[in-house]
Amino acid sequence: MDQAGAVWDVTVIGAGPAGLAAACAAKEAGAEKVLVLERDDAAGGILQQCIHNGFGLHRFKEELTGPEYAKRFVDKAAELAIPVRCGTMVVEFKGNGEGKPITVTTMSRRDGLQEIRTKAVVLAMGCRERPRGALMTPGTRPAGVYTAGTVQRLVNMDGIMPGKRVVILGSGDIGLIMARRLTFQGAKVLACIEIMKKSSGLMRNVVQCLNDYDIPLLLSHTVTDVEGGEHVTGVKVSKVDDNLKPIPGTERHFDCDTLLLSCGLIPENELSKAAGVEIDPKTRGPKVDASMATSMPGVFAGGNVVKVYDLVDWVSRDSEIAGRSAAKYALDMH
Repeated sequence: MDQAGAVWDVTVIGAGPAGLAAACAAKEAGAEKVLVLERDDAAGGILQQCIHNGFGLHRFKEELTGPEYAKRFVDKAAELAIPVRCGTMVVEFKGNGEGKPITVTTMSRRDGLQEIRTKAVVLAMGCRERPRGALMTPGTRPAGVYTAGTVQRLVNMDGIMPGKRVVILGSGDIGLIMARRLTFQGAKVLACIEIMKKSSGLMRNVVQCLNDYDIPLLLSHTVTDVEGGEHVTGVKVSKVDDNLKPIPGTERHFDCDTLLLSCGLIPENELSKAAGVEIDPKTRGPKVDASMATSMPGVFAGGNVVKVYDLVDWVSRDSEIAGRSAAKYALDMH
């Protein structure tokens, strides 16, 4: 529980790779009182479930798994004595005018509803997957339809296999990586279906996760029907024309018990919107300048909450800019 009247220099919302990088950079830039708030039970963010390697090639000049990359920043935050409050959900934040502390309202089992006062805020809430509703996939609504990130967590952290015969809709990086992971675990990945003319994932993931395991990538195709009563029994896939409309007579049927959706990520921006932060219609994250400052005085943003990055190395880099800028703002306040 914060002492009455206590004001933090910088408060970071989110303890993933963006938030931890921002917090460490803020502390190193001279902000003495830096706090990190995390709704999950542990720091590290989405990287905790990304057990494949390929992280850190630019940042650390070595190949790390997701948890290893996250641990570098978790350890650094601990070395800098930055408190990370896990299990703490930020309900809202609101500005009180330029030059005045920002109020951050949190909820946790430990402290209940609490108000934190801080000179600067760094938004580092990351991004989320597009849900099925946003994709307008036709067919019934049986069990067995998952987002790729959900399956990643089920398999890598909970030890649960969703099914044995899998079709993946969309070729985002998480979907490509899960195609390989599910194959390792004994599932048969029948195809990866992509509506566009090229994959939306990194080419190295197409090669290493699909081509190396003879998993077909059907470009200019989409799922036109999901079949099944209580559970998925199959999907129909059709070729699409230049306007992305299914072409009649091109249907193919796949018998499957699992459909994975890997159709892109969008910044987690509800808190930002509610606070009145200006949102960029292109990225769907907060509009920021070169210092990662948003339209609201004292509020900065870094990582996937701003825009969806291909590599976590760049998330860390830009979040450090946000952290340093937040520290400067806080130190300039009297």
